[in-house]
Amino acid sequence: MDDPNTRRRSLCLVLIALAGATAAGAHAADAQVAVAANFAEPMKAIAAVLEKSTGHTLKISTGASGAFYTQIKHGAPFDVFLSADNERPEMLEKDGLAQPGTRFSYATGKLVLWSARAGRVDDKGSVLKAPDLGKVAYANPRTAPYGTAAVQVLDRLGLKDAITPKLVQGESIGQTYNFVKTGNADVGFVALSQLLSGGRLKEGSMWVIPQAYYDPIRQDVVLLKRGADNEAAKALLRLLQSPGIKDLIRSYGYEL
Repeated sequence: MDDPNTRRRSLCLVLIALAGATAAGAHAADAQVAVAANFAEPMKAIAAVLEKSTGHTLKISTGASGAFYTQIKHGAPFDVFLSADNERPEMLEKDGLAQPGTRFSYATGKLVLWSARAGRVDDKGSVLKAPDLGKVAYANPRTAPYGTAAVQVLDRLGLKDAITPKLVQGESIGQTYNFVKTGNADVGFVALSQLLSGGRLKEGSMWVIPQAYYDPIRQDVVLLKRGADNEAAKALLRLLQSPGIKDLIRSYGYEL
């Protein structure tokens, strides 16, 4: 994990690199951005960098990737879509709703089993076999890629049948996190990025699930047709590919 100063250093590097990037007299723009719930916290930091360095602002909506895909298909006014998978941005390209050639992977997510209680989850996830295991939260696999990954983990551990009666489903990874945070679930399958502060676990206990138990969660971003001429939207895509922002994303536990 990164040390607590990593994000601060990354932000400073990005600001220095982008200082003066906006042409004199250029007008600041704003963009509507749909963001997968697991990426909510890093997106706030990225939006702040964008505004400080260019004057552009982002109006951020967070939720389940599948729900956003449906909304965009039905005309929701988003300029950029940061998904928790690579499939839905690719589908939007095929649907003619995204700008060709703008899609790329901005992060690879990590799934964890988490409890808000210290010591409840060990580094092997043994709690899943504990006789006193309570409710187990996971995200809706139809709309949330992290939910799909959770189901894969239970399958590959041979625990799906035993755990199914205990499952409680959130509509997004954000709601899943809240189930565990509020004690409505004993443990939950959430994103590592939701649990870190300064590269360290904020509270509770967790098992960072080995990649062998689930397919890689490759998260893609794409510029939507509505944002084709939006300077804030295009600036965001450029920023996501900058070295400083990549370091910032890593500090939340993602791989690139």
